Amino acid sequence: MEIASAFRVVPSDDEEKPGACAVFPYDRDLVRRFREAFPRARWRGADERWFVPGSTAVQRLDTWMAQELQDLDRHADAKGRDAFAFEPLESPYLTIADDLRVRTPYSRTIVEALRSIPWAHWDSEERIWRVPFRSYEELKTRWPEIEEAARRNEPAARQKRREEQKAHVSEESTRVQAERRRRRYPVPGDDLPPLGCPVSTERWGVVVFEGIESDPIQDAGIIDLYPHVRSDPARYVWARWRIPTLQEVYRTRPSRMDEGPELRSVRGWWWASREELRERAQRARNEARKTSAEV
Repeated sequence: MEIASAFRVVPSDDEEKPGACAVFPYDRDLVRRFREAFPRARWRGADERWFVPGSTAVQRLDTWMAQELQDLDRHADAKGRDAFAFEPLESPYLTIADDLRVRTPYSRTIVEALRSIPWAHWDSEERIWRVPFRSYEELKTRWPEIEEAARRNEPAARQKRREEQKAHVSEESTRVQAERRRRRYPVPGDDLPPLGCPVSTERWGVVVFEGIESDPIQDAGIIDLYPHVRSDPARYVWARWRIPTLQEVYRTRPSRMDEGPELRSVRGWWWASREELRERAQRARNEARKTSAEV
């Protein structure tokens, strides 16, 4: 694609709002110079062009474009072709014609990379990115990033990631359920929760602790299930818990003091708030209704 043919002035057909539209390849510096020369210009996204108001807009745009083209290196594309011939890029995402044509799956990374390349522009009809040979060196520099993002966003690659994520979530859910059935919870040996009284926990919500073991926890693999033990696992012991009854929740006075997120994140348990007790009571009532319906 010849650079000169990418610069066009399109007169406006709006009699009530005289002006003209400018079409030129995207380049940050070029856009900056254009905005400085035409501060009243506005981008028309639907038409992918700049509108410059005024009855003399055509003449002013023609003059500006002629100056820009005059300043361009006439041999830049030829130099780019020579650079490509000496060290070509070979990729299923790149086609060579009168310019360099990039077709990839959609990726924001790719869009940002190509938008940063001088003179690269999106061809909405062909649905490809077109890069003139004059920008080959810049494209070559960014190509590893572009190609990696393209491969990562291929439908098969995206499907594989979704399946792996589902498998991970399923495995994690299975592990959490297995741990829940064990009815144990790590509590600091030097800051034990009360027994027989509903309190809140980081993992299981409002529970009642019934017994506490004396031996320190040795299993470091519980850290991902109980993040509050991360700082010092040996400080914690196992406490046995159960779900409180509805009457126990009703008899419990809610805490009036906020113990703060830092204390909660280290101790792992705290005195239940009114909202937490209300939520546990609601769940207990729902379970009771469900049981009654099944009977």
